[in-house]
Amino acid sequence: MKYLLITTTALLSFISHAQAADVVMTATQQQSLGVTVTPIGKNTMLSSRRFPAEIVVPIGQERVVSAPQSGLLDQLFVAAGQEVKKGQPIAHLTSTDLLGLQRDYLQAMTQKKLAAKSLARDAELFKDGIIPQRRYLETESAHEEVSASLAQRKQALRLAGMSDGAINKMSPSSGMNSGITLTAPIDGQVLAQMVTTGQRVDMAMPLYRIAKLNPLWLEIHAPLEGLPFVKLGMPVQVPKLQASGKLIAVIRSVNKADQTMHLRAEITQGSEKLSPGQMVEAEISLGAQAQHFSVPKSALARQGAEALVFVQTKTGFHPLKVKVIFEQGDEAVVDAGFKGDERIAVSGISAIKGTWLGLGGE
Repeated sequence: MKYLLITTTALLSFISHAQAADVVMTATQQQSLGVTVTPIGKNTMLSSRRFPAEIVVPIGQERVVSAPQSGLLDQLFVAAGQEVKKGQPIAHLTSTDLLGLQRDYLQAMTQKKLAAKSLARDAELFKDGIIPQRRYLETESAHEEVSASLAQRKQALRLAGMSDGAINKMSPSSGMNSGITLTAPIDGQVLAQMVTTGQRVDMAMPLYRIAKLNPLWLEIHAPLEGLPFVKLGMPVQVPKLQASGKLIAVIRSVNKADQTMHLRAEITQGSEKLSPGQMVEAEISLGAQAQHFSVPKSALARQGAEALVFVQTKTGFHPLKVKVIFEQGDEAVVDAGFKGDERIAVSGISAIKGTWLGLGGE
């Protein structure tokens, strides 16, 4: 067989007509020319591989209940592992500081009533022309200052843990309460109990951690080389625990220690089998979203950024143009219109190209 010298011009022509003509080559000819073939492979950069991942509680689904005032925890109503409903009592705190806040609130309430009466009186006097406008404006300003002070005292009681219902029931004749009942801020499970009954606590000291555990997030560490293949919405599974969800974030931050990328998935199916802080193995399914396949680099016939492979047929080979997505070691990941069961030439490529260019030149 006559061999041809492949020039740059011929290669450019060969790339641009990559799907023009098949190469007819018998099995005997292939053997004599040292041509071997191998099946193409699915891209395994992400699919069919398992990556380390950690289960975490999504932002917005976790609350830490802290002591609103310093005092004594005389009762705890729930423990770690229990399910709670929003508004359910979880602890009772006795605080002497609360008495001072209630006293200030009741004083502001009394001052507000006196200021309201003074304002109503001066409004009538001003209307009848008995007092000047300046006197009425001074009384009105005093009323607004007292109203603002009352609102401030009420907000201080809210921050101290008192409910609006309890605050509204307060009056100078009803007395004051030195205890606060703390309630769950959300529906969920108590993940941690950081205190014990009878313990004295300071203001803002954490008491409980409560979280809603459905759905959960999966923080995945995957090879940086897989970045071109990941897309939001891709299915994600935790095979050993039969849990699944989808990819919701590709975080553009690389782990310096192992050069992995950070992916986040939301687990909506089987989340009851998972626990925050648990380390698992996750799989990312590329599905039918991409035509990415793995081929040996020796199978590529190149010209600049362009490339093609020779797909085996009954009579020889069919040239197919491919787009190289990524290369690592002896493997290349390509985007091509494969069906998935093709076999491609991996050696004797020069002989095939020569034969094919010879056919093209006839």
